[in-house]
Amino acid sequence: MKLACECLTECFLRKECETVTTPLIEKLNITSSVSIVIISISLMLFGGFVMTRITKRLKLPNVTAYIVAGILMGPYCLNLIPVGLIERMDFIADIALAFIAFSTGEFFRFSTLKKSGVKVLLITFLEACLASIAVFIATHYVLGLDMVFSVVLAALASATAPASTMMTIRQTHAKGDFVDTLLQVVALDDVVGLVAYSIAISIALASMTGNFQAQNVLRPIIMNLFAFALGGVFGLILKFLLHKRSTDNRLIVSIALLFAFCGICALMGVSSLLGCMSMSMIYINTSDDERLFKQLNYFSPPLLLLFFVRSGLNFDLGAIFSSSDHIGSTSLLAVGVVYFVTRILGKYIGAFLGCLLAGKNKKVRNNLGLALIPQAGVAIGLAAMGARTLGGAMGDALETIILASSVLYELIGPACAKLSLYLSGSYSNRLDDIVTETVKCDGHEPENEVERLIRQIQAIQKELPAHNDPFLEDEQAYDEAAYEHYALTGYPQVSYQNTRRKADIWTL
Repeated sequence: MKLACECLTECFLRKECETVTTPLIEKLNITSSVSIVIISISLMLFGGFVMTRITKRLKLPNVTAYIVAGILMGPYCLNLIPVGLIERMDFIADIALAFIAFSTGEFFRFSTLKKSGVKVLLITFLEACLASIAVFIATHYVLGLDMVFSVVLAALASATAPASTMMTIRQTHAKGDFVDTLLQVVALDDVVGLVAYSIAISIALASMTGNFQAQNVLRPIIMNLFAFALGGVFGLILKFLLHKRSTDNRLIVSIALLFAFCGICALMGVSSLLGCMSMSMIYINTSDDERLFKQLNYFSPPLLLLFFVRSGLNFDLGAIFSSSDHIGSTSLLAVGVVYFVTRILGKYIGAFLGCLLAGKNKKVRNNLGLALIPQAGVAIGLAAMGARTLGGAMGDALETIILASSVLYELIGPACAKLSLYLSGSYSNRLDDIVTETVKCDGHEPENEVERLIRQIQAIQKELPAHNDPFLEDEQAYDEAAYEHYALTGYPQVSYQNTRRKADIWTL
């Protein structure tokens, strides 16, 4: 076992000696490569967790906490994580993005897409494309940046972070046409972003090699389409393999297939994001099994934490105030500010025009763009992949700009999403607005405040959906897994009669 660990860590630390040590490691006199890797990963996990305790009080998303934790622990601040280890952990981006893309595919139900029709597609296309066009014009023609860099940066501008928006919707219990439109748009937004990135990186590679021919541009696009189709095949295989499997084996098989698909895509030199999204889309539409996604959600948090912390570790604070000759004479700070502002304007104008053409009402039209501001997971992952593809100073500049702007987007994104929900009338803090049933007084005497409040509460209770399950969804998923396990061990089952539902419980 020890020999296996040493072989594994040797793969991570195949750099010069000075790149695999830090002042903390030297002070503690740690010489074992195995210890260095394990302790570093532990610091990354614990550092991300501790930072969430701070950001939680500030009502900021966890993504921001992870990135900030990585910046603080990185070589440009506290220097707690060896540079050699950071460089050798680039595969984490591929794995984390595979989980992100797979979870996104859950929302692509054919029945929902059929109902939405072309209206949502039109809105999504316009807001994503106008954001990309605005960024390209501002960076290439106004700032005079390199065309290759501007094309890739513009493609990344189309992506959105649905997590912040969906979290805000859950917190406010918002509903209505605005919310329905928003959820469909953010689900499709990342698909447009992935396609835009595939096209942009193809153009960039063809331009960098100087062999700008149609076949060189079309080949990566065709490869991405092939990966998308292959992902669908893997989705069918996943459905077949998970049939009547135990909870543990379902998780093992699904992760194994995800890793295998990522490895195949890496061999082909193509992004696995579209394929992973296709895999989950085919699986959910053929099996209607939401339980698998809940299981993966239990497994993925540490991976996502490591991914975002590592992104923060790569963030060069000094580089943001300097310029790169490989992209132009403008400082990265100025580029980041221009990117930040123009993307917001492009998203808002595009969403407004899309809603106008789709015939949406004024409240949806005026406020949808505000809810599309956040940008994090997919954009950061694509930036990491783009930096690896472009290489050198251009790749570093790309990742630095996206990381810096993502932190800003995540700071203002949830507030903008909540404001859009409020302005659109999707939720209200007033009790009179929540109650839709007319409250009338039975007698001639006017109601006092207490009587009126009681009537309102009773009216709200009538509108609440009946909860047949005594457990929360996450708790019920665990409950089912535990029941399955103990049923196999032969523990006695006790029938328990609930007032709403008959449930089986077990005694330990």
